[in-house]
Amino acid sequence: MTSFPASPAAGDRVGGGGDLVVHGGEVLTPEGRQHADLVIAGGWIAELRPRSGPAEEQGSDRTLDAAGLVVVPGFVDLQCNGGAGIDLTAEPERLWELAAILPRWGVTAWLPTIVTSPEDIRRRALEVIGAEPPPGSGVRATPLGLHLEGPFLAGDRRGAHAAAYLREPDPALVAGWSRKAGVALVTLAPELPGALDLVPLLAAEGVVVALGHSSATAAQATAAVDLGARAVTHLFSAMAPLHHRAPGLVGVALTDERLTVGLIADGIHVDPVVVDLATRALGSRLALVTDAVAALGGPPVTSAPPGRPGVPVRLGDVEAIAHDGAVRLSDGTLAGSLLSLDRAVANLMAFAGVGLERAVAAAATTPARLLGLADERGVIRPGAAGDVVLLDVTAAGPEVVATVVAGQVAFDRRVAAP
Repeated sequence: MTSFPASPAAGDRVGGGGDLVVHGGEVLTPEGRQHADLVIAGGWIAELRPRSGPAEEQGSDRTLDAAGLVVVPGFVDLQCNGGAGIDLTAEPERLWELAAILPRWGVTAWLPTIVTSPEDIRRRALEVIGAEPPPGSGVRATPLGLHLEGPFLAGDRRGAHAAAYLREPDPALVAGWSRKAGVALVTLAPELPGALDLVPLLAAEGVVVALGHSSATAAQATAAVDLGARAVTHLFSAMAPLHHRAPGLVGVALTDERLTVGLIADGIHVDPVVVDLATRALGSRLALVTDAVAALGGPPVTSAPPGRPGVPVRLGDVEAIAHDGAVRLSDGTLAGSLLSLDRAVANLMAFAGVGLERAVAAAATTPARLLGLADERGVIRPGAAGDVVLLDVTAAGPEVVATVVAGQVAFDRRVAAP
């Protein structure tokens, strides 16, 4: 597995006020649900121990009440463009600000995503992720490296990406792109001339290569997988549709066991019936992603005032409108989503009829496994990163009550904001 260098937030992952005991909950582990107390020490899960006595007798510096709740691994978002009014491509310097907001949706680790843009934007984003976060910015979802979505995308499948910044694949353009430098994932179209040459170059540097924004044939997609591509970016969206005589990238994604496949389960990018179909086909290879943009967490956009088409949204240089639950360009092209990862978990349960365990795995275990991290994120077991979410599981679906990052409470809806 790849050992990604400690994130710039790693200083917050050590110590931080002593042990934390998550008390009274039902803990979701790889072996099943356990009625146990979860002990996090020094930012890492130390033990699951039999529950004994009230919370105040647990012998820890800090206790987090989980009575009546389910404790699950922290969510990992592989594709987040922005949220809370922040567009990372336009303002990569606000990465840490967004990282402090994401825990409200259960996200404890993520890949800040930079869409097709000028080289200067990618450079600025790499500088930000490689620097120390601002002091006093609170407990944050840990950025695990950038997701560079482009610029090597097919022009006919670019979606909301700016055509002016698309580039032909060239080894010189990816010089210095490595996991160590802060690039975790790159999305490219494998059918572009020279794209297959980039796949092994990036893979050798620890970068996960994802296939997307593509009209690739099945043969072209398989060739990229043979060379080291290991993921697919937002299945069905911005790619040639599945045809029974021309399966294309979709067909390969659904059948090639080497691929982890991202899916935007908002019911807009992919119809709920097709979400169900994909869930059945992909099994443990399904990774829920949000593709969220700056309008996530902003004012409600389910309706527009008279004479106003919706709420303006930016995605880099591209202008879009958030309205009626979706974000679209003026021609109707989808431009990211308003989906949060906790909502994606609830939607997957509703659309595909799966249980909480499988839905959480798609939001936590599978994306963490794709990144090949050495800290066992995405599972709850001794020795794993101390990132967990407390969920209230109701008939309407699971709701985030509290989020813990490295043993520090990043969000608790039961506590009034200062």
